[in-house]
Amino acid sequence: MVLIVDDQEINRDALETVVEEDYTVITAENGLQALELMREHSHELSIVLLDLIMPVMNGYEVLKTVHEDGELWKIPIIVMTSDKKAELEALKLGAADFITKPFDFHEVILARISRIVELSEGRQLISSAEKDPLTRLYTRNFFFEYANRFFGYRPGVQMDAIVLNIEQFRFVNAIHGREYGNKVLRTVGDIILEFLSETDGIASRFDADNFAILCTHHEDHRAVLEEFQQKLYERSTKVRLHLRMGVRVRREDMDTILLFDQAGTACMMVRGDFQKPLMVYDEEMLKKEMLDHRLLSDLRAALAEEQFYVVFQPKYDIQCDPPRLRSAEALIRWKHPELGMISPETFIPLFESKGLITLVDSFVWREAARQVATWKERYGFTLPVSVNLSRADIFDPTLTDRLCALIKDNGLEYNDIKLELTESAYTQDAKLLLGLICELRKVGFEIEMDDFGSGYSSLNMLSTMPLDVLKIEMSFVKNIESSETDLRLVELILDIAANLKLKVVAEGLETEGQLKLLRDAGCDLVQGYYFSRPVPANEFEKLIQKESELITLEKST
Repeated sequence: MVLIVDDQEINRDALETVVEEDYTVITAENGLQALELMREHSHELSIVLLDLIMPVMNGYEVLKTVHEDGELWKIPIIVMTSDKKAELEALKLGAADFITKPFDFHEVILARISRIVELSEGRQLISSAEKDPLTRLYTRNFFFEYANRFFGYRPGVQMDAIVLNIEQFRFVNAIHGREYGNKVLRTVGDIILEFLSETDGIASRFDADNFAILCTHHEDHRAVLEEFQQKLYERSTKVRLHLRMGVRVRREDMDTILLFDQAGTACMMVRGDFQKPLMVYDEEMLKKEMLDHRLLSDLRAALAEEQFYVVFQPKYDIQCDPPRLRSAEALIRWKHPELGMISPETFIPLFESKGLITLVDSFVWREAARQVATWKERYGFTLPVSVNLSRADIFDPTLTDRLCALIKDNGLEYNDIKLELTESAYTQDAKLLLGLICELRKVGFEIEMDDFGSGYSSLNMLSTMPLDVLKIEMSFVKNIESSETDLRLVELILDIAANLKLKVVAEGLETEGQLKLLRDAGCDLVQGYYFSRPVPANEFEKLIQKESELITLEKST
């Protein structure tokens, strides 16, 4: 489609005759009509033939308006004039070419139009790949290409890589619709472009609500985020939106993709944290990432080479005098051949986040079952051992069959291996967990709820979940000697458990005073450093020997 804009009808008719064989033609008598038609047909127009001297609105005003319009500037304009001086001014205002009046040969006009249309289509094709049409920011691939050039043009200049994300953006689309969601993304894009107009840099919309900014270094990143956030508050009408930001200050010769990966990691680490929505990636985080990568890479070799081993922490019945050994908890340890002892607090959350914790859990189950069977054969009685089920295990459809096979293969009873679940598993997957617990208890397993009281759904869980044992989270036990509130909470849990006919294990026992308070409150079992730290099987066996001697003595008397 061609738009011919001229206040003289004879000129419009002449040009229409020239181009109508190859193009659909629409016409306007002045600049104001032309702009209306350009907006109406912005996705159809291939070119505009624009006279400069017209009433109402002249061609210069049209060129200025088009140049400032985010959509219309893409449409090429050929100006028509007999004034040689006007040609230069029109080209400066964004005109693609000019046609002299009186008009050239028809073939010359068509050739000029054809050439400009081809150039424009090629330019638009590049532009559509280069820029995100919604936000006018660079697409990911072009962004990285231009970022690399940016570093080359500014050697030695300190730069910031910023990754910006809208918290819980998926709910914006779900609740308010995709059209409003797109409006939000355009708003964020506009805010970023305003920021870049005041500083040196480029930006991209990577995908969805993930934005990347490369700019000269800012000392106060919090001020940058607060500026973005304030503008978003002011321009959002339906919902109060929150931004989070990750920053990586570039080191010399640093790979661009790695630079933004690290900024993205920092942004992910503050996900959901409305109090601290900013994280600057530093060398400590780099060390942690490198360690995480190493541990993930070494996991399977560690299992094959027996770098992992199981330790056992005893649980004592404190309603007896003296307290008696009744069971134990199996815990995992990792002695890396190069890195030494790796804390479970380091590798367990990592493996859980990557869905690999099931490999570790299976190892612990096998070792615990084998050890219980060994002690049973050696001492003539069974000491039950608790093992942990992670959230990832809950989703394994073969879990019950695997656990049953473990019991059968080691010649054990189902209550010889007790299964511990954390309260957080209930809060996130209550329906699935309820079905699994019912299935496992029906088979004969006993279920212990670990870290009871640490979450928000403790009481609700007790009303819906069939359990056998509650384990009181150690933070409650830690302060019962000094905090009346914590002591009352522990007593309350014990009262509730007694009414529900549930046994209770208190974790983290360390002092004689704690022991007395728990015993007086009616606690059944305890575990903690007061009796023993978690120890390897050969050390734990000394505790079993003592218990065996007591059992023998009881039988003889």
